[in-house]
Amino acid sequence: MELSPLSALSPLDGRYVSKTGTLRPILSEAGFMHYRVKVEIAWLQALSQAGFAEIRPFSEKANTFLDGLVAGFSVTDAARIKEIEAITNHDVKAVEYWLRESMGLKLPPELSQLKSREVSVDAAITAELQGAAEFIHFACTSEDINNTSHGMMIKAARDQVVLPALDAVIERLRSMAHLYAALPMLSRTHGQTASPTTLGKEMANVVARLQQSRKKIAEVEILGKMNGAVGNYNAHMSAYPDFNWESFSKEVVEKQLGLTFSRYTIQIEPHDYIAELFDAIARTNTILIDLNRDIWSYISLGYFRQITRPGEIGSSTMPHKVNPIDFENSEGNLGLANALLRHMAEKLPISRWQRDLTDSTVLRNIGMALGYAVLAYDSCLRGLNKLEVNSEKIAGDLEEAWEVLAEPVQTVMRRYGIENPYERLKELTRGRGITKRELHEFIAGLELPEEAKKELMAMTPASYTGIASQMAEQI
Repeated sequence: MELSPLSALSPLDGRYVSKTGTLRPILSEAGFMHYRVKVEIAWLQALSQAGFAEIRPFSEKANTFLDGLVAGFSVTDAARIKEIEAITNHDVKAVEYWLRESMGLKLPPELSQLKSREVSVDAAITAELQGAAEFIHFACTSEDINNTSHGMMIKAARDQVVLPALDAVIERLRSMAHLYAALPMLSRTHGQTASPTTLGKEMANVVARLQQSRKKIAEVEILGKMNGAVGNYNAHMSAYPDFNWESFSKEVVEKQLGLTFSRYTIQIEPHDYIAELFDAIARTNTILIDLNRDIWSYISLGYFRQITRPGEIGSSTMPHKVNPIDFENSEGNLGLANALLRHMAEKLPISRWQRDLTDSTVLRNIGMALGYAVLAYDSCLRGLNKLEVNSEKIAGDLEEAWEVLAEPVQTVMRRYGIENPYERLKELTRGRGITKRELHEFIAGLELPEEAKKELMAMTPASYTGIASQMAEQI
């Protein structure tokens, strides 16, 4: 079957491709190949400047050509690498051979069955690069290329896609916190009426949580290593024992690849930073699951209406329905994201002895994990943008809940030393609603200063919100 959005196995590349497409150039197989090419060329260019007698510094023309291989990398190039891999059965070696071919250099006899590809390279550049041919992938293990590629992929996905999508949700919630800072609303602890808050303060609570978790995501250092087969520069030292390979590798990893150097490793970079990052994203996703469920419930209570679109259908049989599908979709996809993120966080830091291959197939699903997260952020934002506050319903519920003022009354009674204030209010209010008149009659019979009685009688469920509005305004 021809691959299309309708035939894709994953809904991220099918039904939802318009919402997750920004991740595809970064985290797809082609994206992975692109970053591998970037690493291989960065290493080769650095080696040309290392001062070895066997490889001279590249000319500006040669460096421009090599940079162009990175900048101009296409899906067609990725497909060619796959053709080579079909023979080598080794993905990183296929990238190395593609580089040789792209430079106009001779390929090994093992690839003689491969259909030739025309490449347009200046003869002078090919001649110059010919002298450096054996320094392509010099002293590297495949994981030197893979771990740095994954690091750059993860960094790009986080900074260019995940955080901007999360920021859009945070900013929408912040605007709601400010807009509804002073709109009083019943709280519901244990699902029961409780001390009033404001709608804006409840949005501010989520903003504060997301700000903290976002900071954790952004602060994770993305690591990379270039230290050979078991992390000791064994091959490097066999060729150039007097060269400071550790300093050189750190320079490449940090200055050219934009990662933080990981000094102590086995064959693979231990992936602890990936676990830290994915745990941070999963915690953020859990906060959003909490938000989705709360908004869903407020819609159910009638506190929010959902703005409808012409032609949109809520139910195939009940014409009146406007279902909270965006929040439901967001919740479901956050669950999928977290299942993958948490599995990766638990699995990736574990490797038998100096290397096993169980991380390789798992790492290929980074796009799935982050894709479901980005899809969920988009759905949540769509839902938030469709909300319309039903202030009449919110105010009506408050007006029917005078029992919530039992809290301030018994607290003032405590201030003035009246005995058993909690117990007296419990007898008056627990398990049943009371009217304004009943509450005022109770207050009138208390041995309180008249000013205190006056202040309590002036209080309403809508006015009893503490400093909620100020807190919402300040987020």
